[in-house]
Amino acid sequence: MPRTGRPRAFNRDEAVLAAMFLFWEHGFESTSLAQLRAAMGHISAASFYAAFESKEALFRETVERYKATYGRVMESFHDQRLAPKAAIEQGLRRSARMQTEGSHPLGCLVVLSGISCSPENQHIQEMLAKEREKNRDGIKDCIERAVANGELPDTVDVPMLVSLFNTFLLGISTQARDGIPFEQIDAAITQLMSIWDALSRKNG
Repeated sequence: MPRTGRPRAFNRDEAVLAAMFLFWEHGFESTSLAQLRAAMGHISAASFYAAFESKEALFRETVERYKATYGRVMESFHDQRLAPKAAIEQGLRRSARMQTEGSHPLGCLVVLSGISCSPENQHIQEMLAKEREKNRDGIKDCIERAVANGELPDTVDVPMLVSLFNTFLLGISTQARDGIPFEQIDAAITQLMSIWDALSRKNG
């Protein structure tokens, strides 16, 4: 009679990574407990709750994992060692490349995983909106630094410019999901940054 092997040990880090990919691909509400348990090696419901307490707690942990890994491509928005234009351009280009890579779900988890939630999960949408606001604030800081150091004129419409770059950033997710290749998005970023150059020349 063949011997059965010992069950594979539960690896929490691998489980969180698997859950992150599911939430990234399907969103918070559309990802079921059955899918999560299956991705973790078909663990029991009891084991799932013992490890993560709840689906929401696991989701919050995966958001933190995403920010510490794939989401780091946007750290340049907050890096004051970089020139303001370089900080924004680097964040956009790195984000576009990451979101169009085929080694993980396309787009951005923070943008796509909670776009539509039922009323009882409205707080999930609000949590993700606060995360997105951090990038918007980083872009705003870059533009305000550029005005302060004379790179951009003090007459520039800062809220408009913030919305311009942030709207493009958020739109990368849907473009990536629709299969638009990195090269096209990257070329669009070049055109977008020419607006900065035009404003800068006006100040010259």
